[in-house]
Amino acid sequence: MNDDISPRKETVMQAAAAYGLLGEKHLLAAFIDMDGIEKTVASLRAAFDDHFTHAFAAKANCLHRVLALLRQCGMGCEVASPGEFAQARRAGFLPHEIVLDSPAKTLGEIEQALRLGIALNIDNFQELERVTALMATSSSNSEIGIRINPQVGVGTIAATSTATRTSKFGIPLEDAGQRTRLIQAYIERPWLTGVHTHVGSQGCSLELIASGVAKVVTFAEEINAAVGRQQVQVLDIGGGLPVNFASDEFTPGYDEYAALLRTHAPALFSGAYRVITEFGRSVVAKNGFIAARVEYTKTSGDRHIAITHAGAQVAARTVFLPEMWAIRLSAFDAQGRFKRGEKIPQDVAGPCCFAGDILAHERPLPLLEPGDFILAHDTGAYYFSTPFQYNSLPDAAVYGFHIGDDHEVRFELLRAEQSIEHVVETSGLFK
Repeated sequence: MNDDISPRKETVMQAAAAYGLLGEKHLLAAFIDMDGIEKTVASLRAAFDDHFTHAFAAKANCLHRVLALLRQCGMGCEVASPGEFAQARRAGFLPHEIVLDSPAKTLGEIEQALRLGIALNIDNFQELERVTALMATSSSNSEIGIRINPQVGVGTIAATSTATRTSKFGIPLEDAGQRTRLIQAYIERPWLTGVHTHVGSQGCSLELIASGVAKVVTFAEEINAAVGRQQVQVLDIGGGLPVNFASDEFTPGYDEYAALLRTHAPALFSGAYRVITEFGRSVVAKNGFIAARVEYTKTSGDRHIAITHAGAQVAARTVFLPEMWAIRLSAFDAQGRFKRGEKIPQDVAGPCCFAGDILAHERPLPLLEPGDFILAHDTGAYYFSTPFQYNSLPDAAVYGFHIGDDHEVRFELLRAEQSIEHVVETSGLFK
């Protein structure tokens, strides 16, 4: 993988080292490019027409300041749990700006959503019956739809492919009798005004995603034809733009995806429907990185090994599924300067007490030394924002940053480094 470094990141690393955000006392930290997030959201909004509403998938990064910034940029918020809903509300999202998509909604969650007017996507027929019973006794301003599984197949990562034949998500469109049953459900329930789908994300090609969206858009029009009017008014097409983890280049772009959707599902752009997207990883992944101090280096079996403070606790996907979630790494010295020179294959290991806690095997890098830093690129989504509490390791500090025209870096603390006292408190009673 290409480990070339952008001048922007080197500037941030040098400033972090100079300000003491990284060093002997602060071994691990994460950084989020707040300016970069604003630019990414601007590119997303520019790629689609004005009748598209973009809801950020909170699971990708639910840090308060990140959610608040995304709302300031004009995004809504897609949530899938009571915790994410509470975080969205605390960040300032109004009920009508929130979409609830959990596949395991409790009766209480559904009641709350309907009472507040939160958009709701129903996952299965049993949930549909719960909503039907509630709607029979009270009215709601919620936009209510059903999640459809178009069953278009699997990408290269099964765990992020949600439109397979046996997916846990949604009602399968092609299973025997389901299409007819779904159409009848809409005919009997005039308050069902939406259709939702999400084909998948990383590892899913744009063609696969667009084909699934097109299939569901066609089905929405089939529903309207059966009802005899435009009952379905909202099309929620999910997110899923894959991220390029091989370089700093943002590709594929939202404009490329929008162009493909215009070809596969032109009805999305007709203005006849309000369209919702739910991008998550693609909005924040490339706007975040992790920096960790190298504590020790050694050789074993003629293999160079660097023991760092970043492992499964901040990069669980990469550690447990390295062939699917490989990330770029770059080497820096103690002053935050990018290390150049001869590249030597070396394992970059984490601090967790199990043998597989490795960020990269035999990665060619300038020879790492104690006191150096390793930078893990493109980790703004699903990495440090959702830490894994292995070995009771504390959560890393997270800093947002802005770089002015004068090239000065301004940091803001987004999440404080977790204290050992707090780690102990979270394990139970503490006296």
